[in-house]
Amino acid sequence: MSAVALATAPDPAAAAASDRDVIIQLSGVTKVYGDGSAAFQALRGVDVAIRHGEFVSITGPSGSGKSTLMNILGCLDVPTTGHYFFKGVAVERLSRNQRALLRRHYLGFVFQGFNLLKRTTALENVELPLLYRGVGGRARRDAARAALALVGLERWATHAPSELSGGQQQRVAIARALVTEPEVLLADEPTGNLDTERGREILDLIAGLNRDRGLTVLMVTHEPTIAARAARTVQVVDGLVAHDVRKEPVR
Repeated sequence: MSAVALATAPDPAAAAASDRDVIIQLSGVTKVYGDGSAAFQALRGVDVAIRHGEFVSITGPSGSGKSTLMNILGCLDVPTTGHYFFKGVAVERLSRNQRALLRRHYLGFVFQGFNLLKRTTALENVELPLLYRGVGGRARRDAARAALALVGLERWATHAPSELSGGQQQRVAIARALVTEPEVLLADEPTGNLDTERGREILDLIAGLNRDRGLTVLMVTHEPTIAARAARTVQVVDGLVAHDVRKEPVR
């Protein structure tokens, strides 16, 4: 992992993530918030391995721990106990800055609320992750235009979010996630703010990125019909993986 300079020695437990096809491995992951009598255990010992190129939906009822799991997978939080390996690197042993580098270079995020900057154009929104990387202006714009073309919005590059539909805004958000060429796309309720037709378009786009580009996709959803678009569903109940099923995805 060249983009993340590790300050720690190899962990013997990394043998658990030795399979070259496995990009993400969680082993005995727990997460506890608070202390003493106020402590709440959101995750109770999660074991899951995700291979390169998988499309995985993470489902579960409200309060099941799926959002906590997504935060850990996205390196936005770390386990209380257990191990999280990303490409064989023990994430819980990284510093905050190292985890930020991992996110910046390997992960792309898509959120329910789009999270676009309102006073900037679609192109400028997509450029933003490259600006944080220190990429020069021309290269940044070229990459952002290519990402917008990938989601079918090259003609809308100069439009502000307020001039775009909800589906178009989510496409801009996906382009922003893709512009850094991440290895994993994490989508948190990506159709939650969209109507049925626009939601289907976004799911078609995400499924196509997985199928045609081999992008690993992790998608949190509470909707069974949306989860059915993935080839694998991991259901979280009471902080544990209750079901982990591979199947033929619904098209």
